Amino acid sequence: MVRRPGYVVIRVLVVAMLAGAAVSLGQGAWAEGAWAEGESLFFSFKDRRINESSGLAVSPTHKDVYYTHNDSSDGPVFYAVGPDGRTRARFTLRGAGARDWEGMAASKDPRTGQGVLWFADIGDNFDGAWPDVSVYRVPEPTLLRDAVVPAVRYRFRYEDGGHNAEGVMVHPGTGRLYIVSKEFSGSIYAAPSRLRTDRTNVLRRVGSAPIMATDAAYAPDGSSFVIRTYFSATVYRAPDEQIARVSMPNLEQAESIAYTPDGRALLTGSEGRNSPVYRVPLSESVLRETAPRAAPAPTAPTPASSGDAAGARQGGRNGQSPLAAGTKEGTALVADAREHDADAGVPASAVLLWLAVAAGATGFITLLARRTR
Repeated sequence: MVRRPGYVVIRVLVVAMLAGAAVSLGQGAWAEGAWAEGESLFFSFKDRRINESSGLAVSPTHKDVYYTHNDSSDGPVFYAVGPDGRTRARFTLRGAGARDWEGMAASKDPRTGQGVLWFADIGDNFDGAWPDVSVYRVPEPTLLRDAVVPAVRYRFRYEDGGHNAEGVMVHPGTGRLYIVSKEFSGSIYAAPSRLRTDRTNVLRRVGSAPIMATDAAYAPDGSSFVIRTYFSATVYRAPDEQIARVSMPNLEQAESIAYTPDGRALLTGSEGRNSPVYRVPLSESVLRETAPRAAPAPTAPTPASSGDAAGARQGGRNGQSPLAAGTKEGTALVADAREHDADAGVPASAVLLWLAVAAGATGFITLLARRTR
């Protein structure tokens, strides 16, 4: 379908209206539950050039170094910042573009142990206007001083059509890249295990995401991941396996999230000059749920009947060890996740208010469309 210029303008206005409603809800209707117990201001960005911090990542090799980048108002540039909020270095990606950078992630190369930074040019306010999106892979600088750094570009397309997205995360064990769409019915998309530079890589849907997700990050041990929205954050063991929803600070425009190096807290930031980054501790219950599961201790062998032996052999044929056969680890978590609201990040009252705004926007579209015929 060919879209008239007038339609595109109207679409932009409606998206802006809905985004504004989302921010207002985060600051008003749900503000009473937005503050997390034990949270604290970690630092504020001091550099005036950092005026639309849209991504946040913790350095995997430099102690007390945090990376950020601006939204679409900047070029292919990122900043290394200390725990006092002061910029330690500014880096430019060689040969890269910055159409709409919306998120970043950090990982380690499992073969070399070198830090790797990922910058996601995945914003699409027209929900499919771009034929593809890009993610840049950058070796983490070893020296923290202004420099131009090389980047490898990977192109992506979604298997089910274009989407607007702001969340990107990388599994620390497998190195697999994931993108989280920012929509009313959001999704998690997995990149191929092996990325190609000579062709467009296909992103395949692997799970659902909360409404209007603005960022995502994996825990340092890969045991879980978190997805941020304008209102809260949701921790998952795996796609569609929710562990808990975590209240977040009431920020002007919540845009970024990352784990602390020990995995016991979240860092979350906002856009704007001198914007803050907060540290939000995870509760002990969440930490217990995400802790690695200890294997059951082996027991002394006992004489087994022929039936017991046959059962053990059957378990082995099914691909399970005798100890693992018949266990239901994780079932309780899945059942608990299904009891939560489907949006997994927005209370019902907020959804209803959003729907009212959407209905008003639809009427607005209809009126303007008739006038622009």
